[in-house]
Amino acid sequence: MKFKLFALSVAILLTASSSFSQDNLVNSLKSNQSIASKEGFKFTDIINLETTSIKNQGSSGTCWSYSTNSFLESEMIRQGKKPVELSQIFSARCAYIEKAKNFVRMHGAVSLGDGGAFHDVINMYSKYGALPRSVYSGLNYGTNKNKFAEMSAVTEAMLQAVIKNPNRELTPNWLAAYTAAIDAYLGKVPETFSYEGKFYTPQSFAKEVVGINPNDYVEFSSLTDHPYYQKFTLLVPDNWSFEQVYNVKTDELTGIIDNALKNGYTVAWGGDVSEKGFSWKNGVAYVPEVNFDDMTDKQKEEMFNGPKSEMDITPEERQKAFDNYNTTDDHGMHIIGLAKDQNGREYYIVKNSWGTTNDYKGYLYVTKNFVKYKTTSFMVNRKAVPSDIKKKAGV
Repeated sequence: MKFKLFALSVAILLTASSSFSQDNLVNSLKSNQSIASKEGFKFTDIINLETTSIKNQGSSGTCWSYSTNSFLESEMIRQGKKPVELSQIFSARCAYIEKAKNFVRMHGAVSLGDGGAFHDVINMYSKYGALPRSVYSGLNYGTNKNKFAEMSAVTEAMLQAVIKNPNRELTPNWLAAYTAAIDAYLGKVPETFSYEGKFYTPQSFAKEVVGINPNDYVEFSSLTDHPYYQKFTLLVPDNWSFEQVYNVKTDELTGIIDNALKNGYTVAWGGDVSEKGFSWKNGVAYVPEVNFDDMTDKQKEEMFNGPKSEMDITPEERQKAFDNYNTTDDHGMHIIGLAKDQNGREYYIVKNSWGTTNDYKGYLYVTKNFVKYKTTSFMVNRKAVPSDIKKKAGV
């Protein structure tokens, strides 16, 4: 998932060779609503699970890695372990290597760019291990925040040259050359490193310190064109590895999330945030009852000055929005709690990776209707899935 390019002004700002979107670059497009909305909402926490500090993914489409690593950090806390701030860019770097292999094998007929999915982090953890953020920052090019445009342009050009090789037969050197370019920007992965007085490899660190079981994690979505309670391949561009998710009913999306939170489990959540009802600046997301284009100027001005009525969400509306590109795989975040507003409506407390510049210092309050409507997929520990859905889906 990666924040989609939905405005010409964003496209102009991005380099022509960059196939990813830079989340923080488009934040301004999310901040044109009411500037005094915080005073209009009175949130009360119902559940607020422990997590690590807010991070900033900078100009990189690595939300999927930030959100999933944050999720794994909370899993460590839930298990009673001292949480380690994990290297999001190590996960991304490993995924870029695997993605390049896939891209070449598919003769370029598959997504490239920065985007990814929650399962990419789990798969890279299984194959490559993990590193603490303090050991591998990925900032090997003189900046204090991620800036991936140049790296993405260079590495994509390399892979395009490989697949368009006039000699047809590939040399065995292309992957080494590509990896060297990635490492020039992000840094080489240490074979061993010291952490709190002990030496580890990435694999031993994952096993001995992080200690999560990759087989514990499952993903869910909800679409009407696939049988419920079976797995299907979620057809979004950033599912470059063609992984499958479990299909459940629309209301069961929030049912699973609620059950997880009530039992102490957080959720890695992916969805469409390029919506008029989503405001990063104001830290609130909902589904307006009235379509934005049909609102009066006054209604538009007051969208975020307090709770508003919402549209009813049906499976048919979800499917329609997915099929006509109104719902796309934009962004990965981390659901860490549940709150209610002054009218009793419930919202998920969502941890983002865009720094702390919004009204809630990096967090958002997202209604259940928004999650039902705009979720593309989410990941959760299989132990947090309600027993009836476990039985129906064979989770």
